[in-house]
Amino acid sequence: MAAGGGCGESVDQYRAEVERLTRELADANREKIRAAECGLVVLEENQTLKQQYAELEVEQETLKGELEQLQEVQYGLFGSLC
Repeated sequence: MAAGGGCGESVDQYRAEVERLTRELADANREKIRAAECGLVVLEENQTLKQQYAELEVEQETLKGELEQLQEVQYGLFGSLC
């Protein structure tokens, strides 16, 4: 009977260990999914910032061209007076 009781305890211990490992695996998988979701958010924000940067560069070039034109007009109007 002692051998039978020991075997039953071993099975219970293994079952408890399997349940613990299953919970830990589920937790690890949830953490991995959260990390992946955060990574996606970062990638989306990065893409948005790159797009905004490109738009600002275009706007900067446009404003630079307008400034040059205004400076040419100013020089044409007032350059001979100075």
